[in-house]
Amino acid sequence: MVALTLITPHTSSSSSLQSKLYPASFTTYSNSVIENSTCCISIKSSTRRRSLSRFTIQSAATKPAKSPAEEEWKVKRELLLEKKVRSVDVKEALRLQQENNFVILDVRPEAEFKEAHPPGAINVQIYRLIKEWTAWDIARRAAFAFFGIFAGTEENPEFLQSVESKLDKNSKIIVACSSGGTMKPTLNLPEGQQSRSFIAAYLLVLNGYQNVFHLEGGLYQWFKEDLPIESEE
Repeated sequence: MVALTLITPHTSSSSSLQSKLYPASFTTYSNSVIENSTCCISIKSSTRRRSLSRFTIQSAATKPAKSPAEEEWKVKRELLLEKKVRSVDVKEALRLQQENNFVILDVRPEAEFKEAHPPGAINVQIYRLIKEWTAWDIARRAAFAFFGIFAGTEENPEFLQSVESKLDKNSKIIVACSSGGTMKPTLNLPEGQQSRSFIAAYLLVLNGYQNVFHLEGGLYQWFKEDLPIESEE
């Protein structure tokens, strides 16, 4: 997939319209869903007369191969159901943490984790700020900036390595993000709603973790129900 493309107009003799269009395919996330998006940044200049133009497309950067985290939600959901990854509400999660040695794995960005998190939770962010400066990364930065987002994120390539350094494959893990998402079908969402915590849970079971649970309602619900929290300076 072309990530950054320069489109050069070839105008006719009766045309004075000139336009440069920079479409960039990139990844955005909210608290509830990850999706691939495409934006187009258009800069136009013209004089008195305008007409349609023909364009030549030159590729400047190509999107890397799809990673497991970018797999379609339908595929992730099927594996999570097959592996019997169960969602637990926040009060049950607290009980499991206190009575059964479950670990809450908070996959939000580090800054959000430091502001507030369940006591004893471990933070390994599933997405991080874009770090590299390849043509593809520059394209994504430009795309985020076009929408007023100047802290664009990317999949954390060290996610699994970081988890493995803190939790072994037999650990009992409750994966949490901000909103949680759901695998329950609804009229508008027949396959449920993807989230960062489901992506993290998918990567864990895909790599041999046996006891993976998911926090229903996410940490938003945890904070809303006034359950114990701590912060870091």
